[in-house]
Amino acid sequence: MKKRLIISLILVTIMSIALSGCSKQSTLSRVKKSGVIVMGTSADFPPFEFHKVVNGKDTIMGFDVDLANAIAKKLGVKLEIKDMDFTGLIPALQSGQIDMAIAGMNATPERKKNVDFSDEYYNSEQVLVVKNSSNINNLNDLKGKTVAVQLGTTSDDAAKKIKGIDIKELNRLGDAFLSLENGRVDAILMESTIADAYLKEYKDMKMLHIKEINEAVPGYSVAVAKGNQDLVNQINSVIKDLKDSGEYEKMLNKWMGK
Repeated sequence: MKKRLIISLILVTIMSIALSGCSKQSTLSRVKKSGVIVMGTSADFPPFEFHKVVNGKDTIMGFDVDLANAIAKKLGVKLEIKDMDFTGLIPALQSGQIDMAIAGMNATPERKKNVDFSDEYYNSEQVLVVKNSSNINNLNDLKGKTVAVQLGTTSDDAAKKIKGIDIKELNRLGDAFLSLENGRVDAILMESTIADAYLKEYKDMKMLHIKEINEAVPGYSVAVAKGNQDLVNQINSVIKDLKDSGEYEKMLNKWMGK
């Protein structure tokens, strides 16, 4: 009798686990059911995502937003955008607050432990931004200097490999530029495409290409919560279609003049 009871309990447990697994919807299923896909981003990263007032309304736009719209169109749903600090994106995916993160995010091995990534859709390089009057010209000149980075980014990781510097981690790149402008830091380590965009406004600053800093890193990819390969496949299909159709080149030219 005891053996039968134990077997019954095991069967009930197995069925409960199976049912709970079946009842858990994938992100793609949930998105299609709701008719909305939520993109998480950190909109201080021009030309990929940034704020602009259009017809009196604050609007988030950029290369990544165009990509997100293409994904939403393929899925037949509307796009909703949530702006947050970069460090909050992966937790937001894990908690279901957002459906995908598109924010110039590199698919590093460490991040792959927590989320799934699409194919790469863009590659950039690490550069230093300094004032035009700065005496920083090479890696040795950075010793004893303070370098600003955006918290949780690949630039943050790269800065930690440079010996003899003080690192100032900030949530927003805009704060990094204000810190450099006001003399609170000596340089900013960031990615070249974004530096290009900011330097259109900050004319008293320049970009330095330093080979030793520019390590090979993964390109930008779209991140989704773990276990959502069906959504990753749809996103990969959009990236491929954009490149095959020539639309990708148009997007590059629109946002980066390439």
